[in-house]
Amino acid sequence: MTVHFIGAGPGAPDLLTLRGRDLIAASPVCLYAGSLVPAAILDHCPPGARIVNTASMALDEIVAAIREAHDAGQDVARLHSGDLSIWSAMGEQVRRLRALGIPFTVTPGVPAFAAAAAALEAELTVPALAQSLVLTRTPGRASAMPEAESLTRFAATGATLAIHLSIHNLGQVVRDLLPAYGADCPVAVVWRASWPDERVVRASLGSVEAAVAGGMERTALILVGKALGQGVSGESSLYAAGYDRRFRPQTAESRFAGLEE
Repeated sequence: MTVHFIGAGPGAPDLLTLRGRDLIAASPVCLYAGSLVPAAILDHCPPGARIVNTASMALDEIVAAIREAHDAGQDVARLHSGDLSIWSAMGEQVRRLRALGIPFTVTPGVPAFAAAAAALEAELTVPALAQSLVLTRTPGRASAMPEAESLTRFAATGATLAIHLSIHNLGQVVRDLLPAYGADCPVAVVWRASWPDERVVRASLGSVEAAVAGGMERTALILVGKALGQGVSGESSLYAAGYDRRFRPQTAESRFAGLEE
């Protein structure tokens, strides 16, 4: 018996990985975070599967359900939205499974920031403008932020920021970022990225509060940075005609000559 932690993606059922789909189809028990995982993904469960919505369950109840399946020799598909590596609460479950000697696997999923970037048709890193992406959030009731991980500190880098779980705190986000980014800095807010009712608001840091005006909550992602600007034009050297590289040596004397074969 194995517990399969599966990143179920940002919302669209067809953004589930093939591995995730196959593990769900092979597991007679499925525990899913019903507040965020779309019901359509449960269509991959085998006939007669026991399907449990964990949205209202405490951690001990979830572990008890897993242990029950373990005792019955049944594999479990444990679904979380997005990717499991960030803000999934997988770690606390894994620690308990290790203590109980219950085996598990981890299958990654498409993260929300990637789905939001796709909705924007944007590359979040632009040569000579922004080459880093910071995934962060503001403090919440469930999780405090370490003192060193403040928005003002991240803003000092000039990197593109993907601010999760913070739409309810948009005013403070704006106040924290204005000194470093300026009122004209591009901002995009993507609500329910990849869902049928996805919504996108493009604005500036100075105008985003009015542009959103309480119309989005919970599952909205805030993206901030110069890379989001319309008409950015930075280009890498990777595909430049004169760039000497392994698969396109420019001269017979190139250190890459012959290596591409």
